[in-house]
Amino acid sequence: MRFEPLKRIDKTGCEVVLRNAKTEDAESLLRYLKTIAVETPYLIREPDEITLSLEQEQNFIQRMIDAERELMLVAMIDGKHVGNCSLMQIGPQRRYCHRCSIAIALYQEYCGRGIGKMMMETILETARQTGYEQAELEVIAKNETAITLYEQCGFQKYGHFPDNMKYADKTYADAYWMMRKL
Repeated sequence: MRFEPLKRIDKTGCEVVLRNAKTEDAESLLRYLKTIAVETPYLIREPDEITLSLEQEQNFIQRMIDAERELMLVAMIDGKHVGNCSLMQIGPQRRYCHRCSIAIALYQEYCGRGIGKMMMETILETARQTGYEQAELEVIAKNETAITLYEQCGFQKYGHFPDNMKYADKTYADAYWMMRKL
């Protein structure tokens, strides 16, 4: 989906531009994926599992641009990519067309500045405008900061997944399924 850029101010007074990802962003998005996979244990991939080629990432971004109801929203400060939030359909079936999935992550150095909330509010409004009735996400149960953000954005816990993820060190993490009506 093409998204008209928005300008917002974060808690530190910096201007944040929210816009759809472009194919030219592919290299910085791959670097971002690799960095945040190391920075946080709350994402679904181990760092060595991020093996997309530049062309694969460009194709993914183009697919998101061409999609009518999906969006890869990036947050930029001074031309630097600092985080992103995705809106994706749960499935192409008509019985699922009312549901969407949301995912969000930021570089750790930009957390706590209100950027995540800006992105969530923007993506949820976009979801509502494109006809979704229900937004869903999964979150690791120990990720209290993210859970607080999601609850502030109107999400509620509806399910608990024991041992949802297994880390390389053989430990496990539970997750919650959270949902919000739009």
